[in-house]
Amino acid sequence: MTDTRTQVLAVPWQSTQPMPVTRPRRKTRQALIADLLGILALGSLVLTTWIWVRSGGYLQTFVYPEYAIGSQALLTGLLSSNLMVLQVFFLARIPWVEQSWGHDVLARRHRQVGYWSFWLMIAHVVLFAIERTEEPRGDVFGALWALFVTDPWMIWATLGTLMLIVVVVTSIRWARKRLRYESWHLLHLYSYLGMGLAFPHQVFDGTHFHELWTQIFFWGLYLSALAAVLVFRLGVPLWRSWYHRLRVTQVHQEVPGVVTVSMRGRHLDRMGTRSGQFFVWRFLDGPGWSRGKPYTISAPPRPRSLEVTIAAVGESSARAATLRPGTSVLIEGPYGTMTAERRTRPRMVLFAAGVGITPFRGILQDSQYAPGEAALVYRYTDDEHAIFRDELVELARQRGIDLYLLPGRRRGDGSWLPDTVLDVAGTDDYVLERMVPDIADRDAFICGPSPWIRSVRRSLKAVGMPERNVHHEDFAW
Repeated sequence: MTDTRTQVLAVPWQSTQPMPVTRPRRKTRQALIADLLGILALGSLVLTTWIWVRSGGYLQTFVYPEYAIGSQALLTGLLSSNLMVLQVFFLARIPWVEQSWGHDVLARRHRQVGYWSFWLMIAHVVLFAIERTEEPRGDVFGALWALFVTDPWMIWATLGTLMLIVVVVTSIRWARKRLRYESWHLLHLYSYLGMGLAFPHQVFDGTHFHELWTQIFFWGLYLSALAAVLVFRLGVPLWRSWYHRLRVTQVHQEVPGVVTVSMRGRHLDRMGTRSGQFFVWRFLDGPGWSRGKPYTISAPPRPRSLEVTIAAVGESSARAATLRPGTSVLIEGPYGTMTAERRTRPRMVLFAAGVGITPFRGILQDSQYAPGEAALVYRYTDDEHAIFRDELVELARQRGIDLYLLPGRRRGDGSWLPDTVLDVAGTDDYVLERMVPDIADRDAFICGPSPWIRSVRRSLKAVGMPERNVHHEDFAW
């Protein structure tokens, strides 16, 4: 497709130095680890349920119905606390967990499990309240006051529950849209405090903590989650930041509102970073430095340098343009699985929109592929906002990349194409097959806004690409 009216550009290959090619092989180790971790998570829930059954929960529910409400209250509480611990593990930044599942998958599981845990917690509270107040002619207010305030450790459990309710409410989509990311993230941290306040009433007053082996299981579950947070969310990032000693060396404007921050450090190759991965960055440039933001590296990692390209879409990201050389940088990472190592086939096609081009710059520069085996579809609003455009054109000429530049505003009806291709007959799927006729026989990598990613995925599914060959990571919060 070279119709200048649609502004879809195919750049021919004019390479004089062919690159060595290594055919990708299907990676199975990470999939096996992911399956094992899933089995362990489900196993903890099964064991928790069995502890409830062994303690008489089944009999109390189905044989002695007068105890059914209290028994179900205990079960929902146990399962809720177990799921809360799994939430912590999902986003504890444990390296082999991140590498196996991918950050975006873990974030979705974290959110999904969080809602399950929340409703089980609400059921736990409501069922116990019903049990306490079902006595005829009883003092309802006194019973509830004792349950939520004066019973041992219950005031702390009540405060913890209220904190968790606030966290869940602010995590609903309509609420998130009304909060800045920094405010939402700060509120989200209160979930740790909420879980901590609810913990004592389970340990010191819980029916299922009386036997030694159940104490070992629950204490082991909670303490291992705490250790994971302390080690991988605090210890490892602090050690890496001290050891590698990253400093800002230059801030360069790519296009209006987008800058590339270049940094230097020491022994950066020892982190094993791959193009397409991201770090959580904290630039020590003044108040607000503690709020980390995830950005993908935008150039192949070097032993002494890293680059990240940042679009000004919020208060924190806008501050990147004001960074001064010498500013110290704290890092968490590297994270992410959207790397060339995930390829299962020699040929690949990359879809980028806006600042989503940043991971693909590095992937295209340091990955191994033959001429014609890589295609890049790049969507942007106009030439003024086309990040790395000239560099990508030159890279395409050198490496034999099929490059399709798609400027223009996004057309309606959930399309991932720009409005400049409205005169092309056919659907998104038809245009995609014209661009890349062998699309179903490639791996696809996608990076951009969440709605745009979903649109591209729908088209890929329609043209016959297997889901296992579609790779993306979504950082929308």
